[in-house]
Amino acid sequence: MDPEGRLVYQINLQEGMGGGEIFTRFLTAALHTLGWRTKLFVSPRASFWRELALGAATVVPVRTLGEIEAQLEGPKQATKALVITHSVLPPDEAERFALHSLLTGFVHMPLYERFPEGLRHYRLLFGVSEHVIASIRSRGLANVYAQPLYGIADLAPRGASAGGTVRAASPYDWDRRKLRDRLLGAIVPLASTLVPRRVFAKRPGLTLGIVSRITPIKQFPTMFAILAGVLARCPWLNLEIFGSGGYASVRDLKSALAPIERQVRFWGQQDDVAAIYPQLDYVLSGLPEKEALGLNLIEAQCCGTPVLAVRAPPFTETVIEHQTGFFFTDPREDRGESFARLLERLSAGAARPDPRRATAHLERFSIAAFRERLARALSAVAQVPNQAQVSATLSRTL
Repeated sequence: MDPEGRLVYQINLQEGMGGGEIFTRFLTAALHTLGWRTKLFVSPRASFWRELALGAATVVPVRTLGEIEAQLEGPKQATKALVITHSVLPPDEAERFALHSLLTGFVHMPLYERFPEGLRHYRLLFGVSEHVIASIRSRGLANVYAQPLYGIADLAPRGASAGGTVRAASPYDWDRRKLRDRLLGAIVPLASTLVPRRVFAKRPGLTLGIVSRITPIKQFPTMFAILAGVLARCPWLNLEIFGSGGYASVRDLKSALAPIERQVRFWGQQDDVAAIYPQLDYVLSGLPEKEALGLNLIEAQCCGTPVLAVRAPPFTETVIEHQTGFFFTDPREDRGESFARLLERLSAGAARPDPRRATAHLERFSIAAFRERLARALSAVAQVPNQAQVSATLSRTL
């Protein structure tokens, strides 16, 4: 077997760390156990890769897709290179990559109100949930693998500051391309050095937590514009937010939460999420339709913390009601009435489920189960029609 035939090229050029980047980390580890070496192309502005312990990958910073293409076209090989992207290549580049590589990609977001044209040129697309797969098919695309890959609860430390103690950090991700963010990005950290960093301690009462990037796809401002009024009627309830986001996203969320600001604390991005989940009573989802999977909900359940989620895909794929959490109606449909009733039950002492007892459910999100799904998905690449010779060669390396 040609050792180069076991090399996979991954492309993740995101400059901020989120679920797709954590997915890239455990995907790389799973590929390694299946015998694949990874060369991962990243943005030079994304310094966090150094802290994600990608020992099974060679990390290559690149500034353009042309630099990647040149490496793929390097030594002529008997097999086409296997390429896995984590965001969609532009149409022209995707068409060129597809000519000299086996171009595949993970779709980490449903195609809600968007349709990247580059998807048409992919040999095979991998959805991370049935919700995502349905959205791909709704756009008339047939080049999608039929089974969702889901994900795992990757709870290993994500940075140098991991260590068990949860300390407050800035909730902002500064965009250095903007003058405003460059100025604030210099002033805010300097000001924070003048006061001791708060250490998290659970407050009396019921504690709901958000452990997530604060991004538009979560739609937190829209959700809390409705639910803040419900939470205001429960002064014994605390909302703890662990995560960071762009200036506008954080500003809009704080504005929506203004009626209950005394019940809310922001803790910024944390490197050790395994230290957070056990200190929360419940983890709260965002709104569903733009969400692909909800790795944070999977992580919480694996740590024994039940979740509260909107009764809609993809959350109905990853949560079992009364066993790993509770559902409520999308507040845009009922102005938060279902959520209010749920809080009444929880505050009255409703039994808190222990998700760890749902062993068969959690097994779906184990590294072993993910590895098996991944192996089948890679084998399916070889079954895509119209490139029989290349497919047969790839089959021999899988």
